[in-house]
Amino acid sequence: MADVQLFGLDPKWHHLMNVFVHLGNTVLLLILLGQMTGSYWQSFFVAALFALHPLHVESVAWVSERKDVLSTMFFLLTLLFYSRYVKHRNRLNYLLTLCAFALGLMSKPMLVTLPFVLLLMDYWPLGRGGFSRIDSRTWMRLIWEKIPFFALSVASSVVTIYAQSKAVANLKGVPFAFRCINALLGYVYYIGKTMWPYNLAVIYPLPATWTIAQGVGAFLLLAGITVLSISTAYRHPYLLVGWFWYLGTLVPVIGLMQVGRQFIADRYTYIPLIGVFIMIAWGVPNLVRNRRYKGIALSSAAGLVLLACSVGSWIQLGYWKDSITLFRHATEAFPDNYIARNILGNAYSDAGRIDDAISQFSRVLEVWPEDAEALTGIGIVLARQGKSEEAARYFTEVLRIYPESADAHFQIGLLLAERGKIDEGIYHFTRVLQVNPEDVEAHHNLGVALIKQGKLDEAISHFREALRIQPDLTQAAVSLKAAYRLKKDSNDP
Repeated sequence: MADVQLFGLDPKWHHLMNVFVHLGNTVLLLILLGQMTGSYWQSFFVAALFALHPLHVESVAWVSERKDVLSTMFFLLTLLFYSRYVKHRNRLNYLLTLCAFALGLMSKPMLVTLPFVLLLMDYWPLGRGGFSRIDSRTWMRLIWEKIPFFALSVASSVVTIYAQSKAVANLKGVPFAFRCINALLGYVYYIGKTMWPYNLAVIYPLPATWTIAQGVGAFLLLAGITVLSISTAYRHPYLLVGWFWYLGTLVPVIGLMQVGRQFIADRYTYIPLIGVFIMIAWGVPNLVRNRRYKGIALSSAAGLVLLACSVGSWIQLGYWKDSITLFRHATEAFPDNYIARNILGNAYSDAGRIDDAISQFSRVLEVWPEDAEALTGIGIVLARQGKSEEAARYFTEVLRIYPESADAHFQIGLLLAERGKIDEGIYHFTRVLQVNPEDVEAHHNLGVALIKQGKLDEAISHFREALRIQPDLTQAAVSLKAAYRLKKDSNDP
């Protein structure tokens, strides 16, 4: 909202704001790790990886993912204030920590696991819980200290689950066992994409099935790394902290409570990968600590890694040029990416590339013959070509399969209204509003249909509702004036 007030809808300024916040996050991460560990070269490498890794392109290049970069800013500020609180135990630092956390949750509820990250920080690098043994009394005190943070996390989780209950309910058909395997493989895939960020896509569709063997393999790999990090915790505490940072911060978006149709998403790695970067930055130097020319080797390797990340991010940024480029790349990376093909089909349709649009929708229907988006997309393309009868057949087919499809009801309502079948058009627009009462186009078109029936008061009501939802909707404003003029003329003697 602030950006729109300052810059209007000029996209470059919105993109630049994301870049500035991302750069600010990089500096905050460098300061945080440097102050807490005293190891500035390792801290610099972690911050540089965070700034340049191709997996982080999506969070910065996608304007509406401001919530990623903004919530991370408050995440890092929370950790900074907390480290100050540990050094200077006073109420102000504690309240600043709590307030920063609350602002982070308001930016994005994915931060609900942050209290556990504070406990990890207590272990290393702050060293409040001891390394050599489990001091239960100390750890209980540290947990008790974070009760207000856990309370905020619980409250945010409840609100988020309630807000997304409809999306979650729509995917109740996804078995829990499938979601568990999907989560395990998600963890593994993220690690793979971190080490080799190739064929990154804006959408990774949820697969139709996973095998038990795949789930077992992923579990054994993750369990092996977990056992290794725990068994070496006394000598290398950063491995335990980095690994559990990665595992824990991914929990809200790993797919156990599936919302949407994605398998994984690059943007979900924005905070979790910091843990993996910590493991690399502190772990690799220890592997070569007694080697000759250690400094030269490490500096050269770090430079090559950062150069490779820079090139990869530059290439990935090129795909964010426009919708066609972005989603065409997603279909090239994953040919069976039906979600990307539907969006690409709509982009081609909007650009007037009718044959390309139909080709994309047809590819989806070859795999998923009852895909509502593809059927609706072909219907819209045919309607734009003036082939109303064929378009209506596609919309009717969608409604046969999915009777509550708002898009199909809206499109068939338009066709019927244009043919002069006003009553039937009104019925379908009304059905749209039953599914989505905030649909401005449905309100406007229903108002236009009601005017044709002479129901001016009802039409005015719908035009006003459309303008309440979207005050800058010029069509609704013009139609509202016309309705008032007609009403005035009808009342004149």
